[in-house]
Amino acid sequence: MTPSSRDGTREAAAPAATPAATAPATAVSAEPVDLTAPSLRRRMACWMYEGVLMFGVVFIAGWLFSTLGQMRDAMDARRPLLQAFLFVVFGIYFAWFWSRGQTLAMKTWHIRVVDRLGRPVSQARALARYVLAWVWFLPPLALLAPFRLAAGELMVLMVGWVLVWALLSRFHPQRQFWHDVLAGTRLVSSQP
Repeated sequence: MTPSSRDGTREAAAPAATPAATAPATAVSAEPVDLTAPSLRRRMACWMYEGVLMFGVVFIAGWLFSTLGQMRDAMDARRPLLQAFLFVVFGIYFAWFWSRGQTLAMKTWHIRVVDRLGRPVSQARALARYVLAWVWFLPPLALLAPFRLAAGELMVLMVGWVLVWALLSRFHPQRQFWHDVLAGTRLVSSQP
């Protein structure tokens, strides 16, 4: 018997649900996930492109902080607050994008961040990856104050450290960066 509507016309009964139609939409595909790391050259090119894109994030966040805080010059006493603000903004930026799989630079270079098993990264794990990724910069910056390094010396030290840290990935069995290993994440190639 088919149900009738208010105006007296009859409506067709809904078809019975099939098992395929009632299966959860989040079912894992049977395809194996390729967990091979992209080449070091591609990862470093992505890293450089990410740095270029971060200029825009720094500009907007710095302008917002400076405007709202009415900072008159770069040597303002609130400069440490600006640096802390940028650290938080970067953390939000990277944690948000990494928890969705890719930043814009990673999309361009077809690289995705996943957990050890190839699943999407949680926001907590993405935040841990962000904090651990500071190992790319903190050792050279830690030498800045005690040795009173000039800007040129700091840049040489920074570039040298980045090269050493990048090359250390060659010693990992899957060629992952060591901060990814510590964070429980990995970089993999993604399909265009």
